[in-house]
Amino acid sequence: MDIKYDYEAIVIGSGFGGSINTCRLAKKWPGKVMLLERGKRYPMGSFPRSPRGMANNFWNLLPEKRNRPKNIADKETHGMFDIRNFEHIDALVGAGLGGGSLIYANVFLQPPDEVFDQSWPETSKKEALQPYYAVSKKVLGARPVPQGDDPRRQVIRTGLFQEFAKADGRESQLLDINVFFGNDFDNPTDIGVQEKNRYGALQTSCVYCAECDLGCNTQSKNSLDLNYLHVAETRYNAAIKTEVLGEKIVPLDAQGNENFAASGEFGYRVYWQDLNDGHAQHSAVTRRVVVSAGTLGSNELLMRCRDVYKTLPNISQKLGQHFSGNGDFLSFVIDGDKPADPNYGPVITQGTDYNLFKNFNRDHAFILEDASYPNFAAWYTEGLKPGFSHFSAFIRTAKMAIARFMQGITNGQIGYAFNELLKGDLSYTSSVLLCMGIDKSNGVMELNDDGFLHVKWPYKDSMSLYQTILDMGNRFKEWSGGKAFIPLPNWLWPMKSNITVHSLGGCRLANDPAEGVTSAAVDTFGQVFGYTGLYVADGALLPTAVGANPVATICALSERVAEGITGIKPDADL
Repeated sequence: MDIKYDYEAIVIGSGFGGSINTCRLAKKWPGKVMLLERGKRYPMGSFPRSPRGMANNFWNLLPEKRNRPKNIADKETHGMFDIRNFEHIDALVGAGLGGGSLIYANVFLQPPDEVFDQSWPETSKKEALQPYYAVSKKVLGARPVPQGDDPRRQVIRTGLFQEFAKADGRESQLLDINVFFGNDFDNPTDIGVQEKNRYGALQTSCVYCAECDLGCNTQSKNSLDLNYLHVAETRYNAAIKTEVLGEKIVPLDAQGNENFAASGEFGYRVYWQDLNDGHAQHSAVTRRVVVSAGTLGSNELLMRCRDVYKTLPNISQKLGQHFSGNGDFLSFVIDGDKPADPNYGPVITQGTDYNLFKNFNRDHAFILEDASYPNFAAWYTEGLKPGFSHFSAFIRTAKMAIARFMQGITNGQIGYAFNELLKGDLSYTSSVLLCMGIDKSNGVMELNDDGFLHVKWPYKDSMSLYQTILDMGNRFKEWSGGKAFIPLPNWLWPMKSNITVHSLGGCRLANDPAEGVTSAAVDTFGQVFGYTGLYVADGALLPTAVGANPVATICALSERVAEGITGIKPDADL
């Protein structure tokens, strides 16, 4: 055998699993690991905020035939927000160097023990994952929002949600969030002051702008490009390619030729498209591949290799099974009589437990988290074109504010009208309720007739969870004196379509291929059954919903995948 390998490993996708594995594998093989990321780099200050910039910050490739909102699907854009429309569920995923970490809400939270039921092999249960939870938590700098006497650190909605929890007979706690408040955990750096983090990347002590979910222009969010990826590139010379789309994985034979019957022991040729060069195709040869394109991307890539290109025909037929939206449910309580100020602070600060961590009830278990949106959202959303149903609640809020202002003018109460507008009472007293919980994890991912991923979500099977969340939302409205409780409009009849930002499953960890797609054995953890050196490391590995924000568990599993590949126990020094 005399195969010339371009790389020891190629990683496809730079979300949590891809970034962790790029860093860990590059430490083992410096200069011999390549990362392929479809999205752009986003250096400090580069996330768009203008109406035009925001309108162009969605993801769409014209050669692909996917269901998206019409005004997104009309042109090719390589933006950060990738919105997919499926059957009874829509999904939002991030595209960019750092994947979903660029737009997630920062929470690092271990699920309760009860989540890890018989669907989870012993090697992937909570107790076995503790060392990996601990390491990734330290790397990501997870900590609660600092408390203190500085009035700028007072987040009003935190107290509001804590008061509601008490009134509703529930427990609330500050959550660990991956946000930079300085390197000293005991003495936070002053708001807005810049310093290099422990890995040498420049960050800003959080400015409380509530823009976490749109990309942090001050680099106050501990996104992956500022830790794992930063170290992989600057310390271990990982080759990071952006705006390239992983397309096909082909196993090689002993002579280095492509052989669809091979099982990976001689490596793979990986093909990708250069999105800035007319989708021109390129390829490289590698000993091993880590697929970390996110749940939707990883399932689709492996399905296309199995069923369209026929290059990986032996992947388990369990591929695509057990899809979960992690019980995500977003809703709004409009115009209460208690201040909420949802335009200030990190996007999430606290969590209220509803039968998830205490008195676990699988049919009704969820967590309620406070959420925020940036100040400019109320102004921009009024001018958005029809079709952005997920912004409709904000549009209603803006319209109500304008109506109140106009009513004051027509009644001759101009001073009152301007006062109401300047105070922003409507937004100031409205709350964003972000919930996630234990759904049934029984969705199905499959390829449509054009060869692109489609998800079928049997929402009725998870109605006990959704109804429990709706009941809580109505209680919140009554308690806060809100004028309306509004789930996302696409939840209303006859659509009954939810939206998730936590797509999970499809490449389930298991003890054998009759139960799942990837190996749960310690020495081959995350390896695709039937293929040596082909791994999955992202949310697709999760056997079920976890109820809690899934980032911590994805990180722990991905650290375990990397340890199995490299043989090196992970540490937080990277």
